[in-house]
Amino acid sequence: MDKIKVVILGAAGRDFHNFNVLFRDREEYEVVAFTATQIPGIEGRRYPPELAGPLYPRGIPIEPEAKLPELLRAHGVDRAVFAYSDVSHGYVMERAAIAAAAGADFWLVSPRATQLQARVPVVAVCAVRTGSGKSQTTRRVARILKERGRRVVVVRHPMPYGDLVRQRVQRFATLDDLDRFECTIEEREEFEPHLQGGFVVYAGVDYGEILRQAEAEADVILWDGGNNDLPFFRPDVLIVVADPLRAGHEMTYWPGSVAVRQADIVVINKVDTAGLGPVERLRASLATLNPRARVVEAASPIMVEDPGLIAGRDVLVIEDGPTVTHGEMPYGAGAVAARKLGARPVDPRPYAQGSLAEVYRAYPHLGPVLPAMGYGKAQIAELAATIARVPCQAVVIATPVDLRRVVQLNKPSTRVRYELQEIGQPTLANLLPPL
Repeated sequence: MDKIKVVILGAAGRDFHNFNVLFRDREEYEVVAFTATQIPGIEGRRYPPELAGPLYPRGIPIEPEAKLPELLRAHGVDRAVFAYSDVSHGYVMERAAIAAAAGADFWLVSPRATQLQARVPVVAVCAVRTGSGKSQTTRRVARILKERGRRVVVVRHPMPYGDLVRQRVQRFATLDDLDRFECTIEEREEFEPHLQGGFVVYAGVDYGEILRQAEAEADVILWDGGNNDLPFFRPDVLIVVADPLRAGHEMTYWPGSVAVRQADIVVINKVDTAGLGPVERLRASLATLNPRARVVEAASPIMVEDPGLIAGRDVLVIEDGPTVTHGEMPYGAGAVAARKLGARPVDPRPYAQGSLAEVYRAYPHLGPVLPAMGYGKAQIAELAATIARVPCQAVVIATPVDLRRVVQLNKPSTRVRYELQEIGQPTLANLLPPL
């Protein structure tokens, strides 16, 4: 009997997990390729045989998604599996049309099909869109559980952008571990705040093995979802963060539209800045999509490390990269802080070096801010060169990671931080059950 030929569309994360759970060691399937998008520089590699298993002694090629029509036809693909996130329903269906035109079925895999069962309770925090406030919500939940005396281990959605074999299972306990694993800026942005809070963090490629190691040292596993993807572990409590500044996306973005329908708790963040109208529209939408979910309203107040350094001055604003790129926000917390302090943001676009110039072309919605792109040493060097060229008096760093640990700055700088603050009742502490 002929094997079912499969291409998995991904972005170095969910795609590998779906392969490991659904296709590895199954002789009826032949995965002929992964495709890669969203993250620069992740194509052109191979999913290595050490991870792919004995059916793939040469591994599996990872090709640019732009080659999808060619791959489907050249290999006679039977099934195209969509396995990445933070994209509109229209975007997803465009890929479905490409697959159907080439004679392939198009798969959207349900959460249940790939979620692993833990031996300890799992609390998962996800979001409708990147930049909604998932990271600070996760930190808030971690503190609540720790205050209850629970041993919390954080498991982060994957970001394996380097040596996949070496990154199969990553355990981070100190900031030195970030250097040991040669983490990118994007990885550091997610891991560093948890480490500073005293929490062990796991990430990597093989989430079956990650689960076995994490549950051995945890009373509760806290799934820290990334890129608005769904959790890889079956949650006992699913918390989903929604953004009223993008009200309506909870109905039109994949897979955030799935997450809100499954949520036990929905956090409406940014209620202090969005205004009453957007918050009410989002509340009404959530009541229709998931009337059983409990709703928490929250803000993410901004704190500037040294306000006097930027007040009334010409500044370069550096924002969290994913939030302002595929998260589709024109600016973030840094620009808000600069505006409140009467600073004058300098437009960095004319000074963008290397691949950063391409970032501005790919995301024309961006305002006069610099995304903290650092997917590898070359791009970090381009980021540093761009910062050095911008004519400004100070730099506003609004990334979750202290960028000064990674990039040498030639200008005075200050950080912008933000933490979740629940408004009124109920709160997350009220709603989180004993675990």
